[in-house]
Amino acid sequence: MRAVLVVNPKATTTSERSRDVLVRALRSEVDLSVRYTRRRGHAADIAREAADQEVDVVVTLGGDGTVNEVVNGLMAARVAAAPDGTTPGPGRPDDADPSGPALADRLPALATVPGGSTNVFARALGLPREWPDSTSMILEGLRLGRHRTIGLGRADDRYFTFCAGFGFDAAVIHRVEQARRKGRVSTPGLYLRSMLQQYVVGTERRHPAITVERPGEEAEADLATVIVQNTAPWTYVGDREVNPNPAASFDLGLDLLALRRLRVAGTTRTVTQFLSQQPDPHGRQVLRLHDLAEFTLVSARPQAFQLDGDYLGEREKVRFTSVPAALRVIC
Repeated sequence: MRAVLVVNPKATTTSERSRDVLVRALRSEVDLSVRYTRRRGHAADIAREAADQEVDVVVTLGGDGTVNEVVNGLMAARVAAAPDGTTPGPGRPDDADPSGPALADRLPALATVPGGSTNVFARALGLPREWPDSTSMILEGLRLGRHRTIGLGRADDRYFTFCAGFGFDAAVIHRVEQARRKGRVSTPGLYLRSMLQQYVVGTERRHPAITVERPGEEAEADLATVIVQNTAPWTYVGDREVNPNPAASFDLGLDLLALRRLRVAGTTRTVTQFLSQQPDPHGRQVLRLHDLAEFTLVSARPQAFQLDGDYLGEREKVRFTSVPAALRVIC
């Protein structure tokens, strides 16, 4: 079995020594090559090359951003593998060639070793939080041939594994990224301070500008912010799950939660519901939609936009689609 290990050398929670241990462990099970990322987008290029070379498994050592890049590289290869050069979408079967195996089976499987600060994707798959324990579980999965096939989300031309945000939460992520570039460490406290700063001074709360458009459905307008999930939870605060859309699943379409207003009392109540042991966000200001195949977010003014915790600038329109049975993962 051939594998490529994609290493983000700036990963938050790993060291050179731990990387060496991981490499030795993987080489006990697979024919391994190691590639280090050097720039933004490099992990996607490495994953695309691995697929072109018919590698069996791509392993990531990094955070959710590294995973997202690798997934986008693999999916670019998937598009190229489809007989008509397009990727499956709503209402279209996953296997573009009914006479052959599913497209997901033609690509390398993905295994992810958590090396970032939060590692939502790995933890949502049920992998342990600490990289040594996750490595042991992945090695067992490789020995036993254990994997599952998951769906992904797509926002315009980019794929995501667990979440997207349009509005407030993306603006908070932007603030966190700015702080990290100045040397701050990513902690729950940093996110909380960034959230409060964005709420107090950075958000236009009086005039909600976002509309959700769905095929065959009446549009939902005047929304203040939108969270999209491809699985649950949305994120973690330490060990605690944060669940705006607790029914979201890798095996279903996309889930959406929008707030109609960002008033102090209502927003505080809704965030408290996110953190509940049995989350069920509800109320007059909450819009929740489950298992969506496709929808479009449109805004009267530019909104901050993020995928898998990676800030991607501002947009006025984003089309979302669910891509079922898109990728095999070792877990």
